[in-house]
Amino acid sequence: MASDQTRTSILSAAERLYADRGFGDVTLRDIVAAADVNLAAVNYHFGSKDELIAELFVTRSLATNRERLNELKAAEEAGGGRADIDSILRALVGPTLRGCLGPDRERSTAARFMIRASIESVPPIRRIKNREIDHLRKFAAAMRRALPDRDEVELYWGLHFALAMAHQTIRDSERLTKLSEGLCDLDDVEGIIERIVAVSVRALTAGAPAKAPEPVAVRRAR
Repeated sequence: MASDQTRTSILSAAERLYADRGFGDVTLRDIVAAADVNLAAVNYHFGSKDELIAELFVTRSLATNRERLNELKAAEEAGGGRADIDSILRALVGPTLRGCLGPDRERSTAARFMIRASIESVPPIRRIKNREIDHLRKFAAAMRRALPDRDEVELYWGLHFALAMAHQTIRDSERLTKLSEGLCDLDDVEGIIERIVAVSVRALTAGAPAKAPEPVAVRRAR
């Protein structure tokens, strides 16, 4: 039990420090002091700073991915095995945005940690993002069922752009508030989700080219 409590204390202190100060400015000694443990305990439980960051990110991202898949499953069950594209995209971006934005979430340690993870590109998080994509494949498959006539490449781009809009909104929410002088309400999380879904659906269902455009270098060579 004491070992479990030590591990929990280290994770809690590390998440709080990373959320407040970023990944580059926090040392293992900072975490040790905040958790009131010794450096040997950190090395025993995690081995390195990168492994500690990875553990925190995996814990949070697994919860988000589970919520995404639960929403996707509910949408497909409601549609008799095939969800509409709006519902699929809503399930894709909704959990991430709800987890990081809004007055009830944006000041929480977990939300601020995930915002840091979105802003700061550190190797352990990049490796996890690039490796753990199985849940996204399920969304791509659902999109193919929803839009069977669309080119598969366009569906992948559509999924990618929907995620990109969600992450950019999270990363630069403060700038958007200042730019719009408060007109864009970042506390209206459901409204933000609907905007991203609407833009993504328009892009996916508008008249797309019959095939992907040729690379610029090929066209110039002709």
